[in-house]
Amino acid sequence: MTTLVYDGSFKGWLTAVFEVYEYKLLDAGIQPAYSYQDELMHAKHEVVTDESKSARVWKTLSEKMTRQTLKRIYQTFLSEEPNIENIMLEFVRYAIRTRLSIENDFGNPSVLKIQQMSRKVHREKHRMEAFVRFQLTSDKLYYAIVQPDFNVLPLIQTHFKERYADQRWLIYDTQRKYGIYYDLEQVTEVKINFSEDSTVPADAVYDEHESMYQQLWQQYFSSVNIKARKNTRLHIQHMPKRYWKYLTEKMI
Repeated sequence: MTTLVYDGSFKGWLTAVFEVYEYKLLDAGIQPAYSYQDELMHAKHEVVTDESKSARVWKTLSEKMTRQTLKRIYQTFLSEEPNIENIMLEFVRYAIRTRLSIENDFGNPSVLKIQQMSRKVHREKHRMEAFVRFQLTSDKLYYAIVQPDFNVLPLIQTHFKERYADQRWLIYDTQRKYGIYYDLEQVTEVKINFSEDSTVPADAVYDEHESMYQQLWQQYFSSVNIKARKNTRLHIQHMPKRYWKYLTEKMI
């Protein structure tokens, strides 16, 4: 068996798919470099991300699938589920060798898995769009700390760019150690070094009015919360506890 080791990017995975066909690797698996371990009786093939190769694979898939299915493939990749690269490879192989559309063939394990994982990632995307809470620093940067179950920052950047087009903002994923930064023109991926005991940037200083804004938000939340109608189970269903530590209204 040949294991194709790629850089962990989506274009890297597409390049790996191209090389599976280029080198006619019938018995092949794909693994990201960060989790790869040498295995006995497995040949290692290092994949160098190639724009032209990844574009050719994407073009082929675009000719076989709807835009919605292409979106599901990308969302599934962002799930970071163990072995998801190989499930996606099986999905692609099935799609290429089958003349008819496979998009709703849920009897096939790879098709079903793509559907299930993409739904989970899509749900997490919407939760992040609803649960992000910005705080204002003294240099007028709005920053937010998040820890989503899946790597959804690439999926939410358009939402926040359109909604907060007149503000500089940064959303940082503490689990994946990177963030997205909007400078009033474009969104870019950034890396930040935090102090060991904090998830706040070391040079970040609160705006003098930030504490007041948080108190006002907490008071508003308390005033609209009708205790007689409190349904803790339903509340947790819509707002799981794992998000609470970054929500201003939960700091009351």
